[in-house]
Amino acid sequence: MDVVMLSRIQFGLAAGVHFIFPSLTLGLTLLVFLFEYKFYKTNDELFKTISSFFIKILGLVFALGVATGIVLEFSFGTNWAEYSRMVGDIFGAPLAAEGIFAFFLESVFLGVLLFARNKVSKKVYLLSAFLVFFGSHLSGLWIIIANSWMQTPAGFAIEGGRAVLTNFWAAALNPSTLVRFIHVIIAGWISGSLFAAGVAAWYLVKQQHTQMAQKILKTAIIVFCIMSLVQFASGHLHAVQVTNLQPEKMATFEALWQTQTGAPMSIIGIPIESEKKTYFEIKIPKLLSLLAYFDPNAQVKGRDAFPEDELPPVLLPYFSYHVMIGLGSLFALLSIIALLLLLRKKLFEAKWFLYVLMFAIPLPILANEFGWIAAEVGRQPWAVYKVLKTVDAVSTVVPATHVLLSLIIFSLIYLLLVVLFITILIKIIKNGPQAQTY
Repeated sequence: MDVVMLSRIQFGLAAGVHFIFPSLTLGLTLLVFLFEYKFYKTNDELFKTISSFFIKILGLVFALGVATGIVLEFSFGTNWAEYSRMVGDIFGAPLAAEGIFAFFLESVFLGVLLFARNKVSKKVYLLSAFLVFFGSHLSGLWIIIANSWMQTPAGFAIEGGRAVLTNFWAAALNPSTLVRFIHVIIAGWISGSLFAAGVAAWYLVKQQHTQMAQKILKTAIIVFCIMSLVQFASGHLHAVQVTNLQPEKMATFEALWQTQTGAPMSIIGIPIESEKKTYFEIKIPKLLSLLAYFDPNAQVKGRDAFPEDELPPVLLPYFSYHVMIGLGSLFALLSIIALLLLLRKKLFEAKWFLYVLMFAIPLPILANEFGWIAAEVGRQPWAVYKVLKTVDAVSTVVPATHVLLSLIIFSLIYLLLVVLFITILIKIIKNGPQAQTY
């Protein structure tokens, strides 16, 4: 295996493990703020206990997010030196801003939440909860700006073989930043709310901490229901953006081999790239044209409209994209069922649905991972779209054996970290919300 493929696998592994934690952080900071606000308004000690419980989990998730994220920052220098040399002046700016403006804000006030419950006023504590919420989302914005610039670069010029920033706002607010930020934030809220709902469901099934579990479940399920349905609109807007700005990526997502008017939407199938054919395909006529251009007879570019050496592979992006949409549809179905049970006041007694919520906890994480794989593999062969190919971005002085060795070591470390995370998380949940308050 060559150094480019090994470096891609190593970065994909690091990013894939890291991506578990920021999405959970986004959702948990929202719930902590909501529960802390309820405690502030009602002075109900149950909300204080619930908030402290999720702050403890948030601390664990945050720590793992930091530990796994540091590797990504260093890998740009170790494995992707040519990338850093050419576009580092632009790409490094949002990463630095994330550290200075967001990470420290989030870290400092998370410290207040973890250790200063009895040392500051309720108002200051609530403000701290908001600033942790705000800081985590600001952090997400800077990271999305950096990644979106790789997808739809803007506000730069090539001088002396390097990308030079010419317009900060054009680069930061490049054509895909806003829609991708909204899509990722909603995905994070879905992840956090379904996690909390699943934990509460487990308590209700076990008939433990029932009063608190009902309060957790009611709040979490309302957030989950709203966000699961809103995500459809967000996902649609993102798909339209991809169709317009990265048409070969959408053609790959849909395994659309030829350009055609009235293009169908592929529901499922087995695309074979070498034959340029999709076997056992189920598709809905004209739906892709309708959704992309609001015209059932509009022309959609297929893979035949682009040079072969500028096309991504088909199989992985196709299945990742469709699994993500399938899971999103499942979340919408769960939301409708949950709303019906909530309106009929049977949510807390419907044991079958409580079990569904428990087993659904990892599904939003999987949806996020598949969405990320679709976005990143679908951008290939470009590291920066139409500017720098991945094969030209890798470090030229690092041999494949070194990358392979570090890949094996990182894999073992990540496995250890994930096992530790799950072990500690289960212990916190089993101890329950009343195990300790701050």
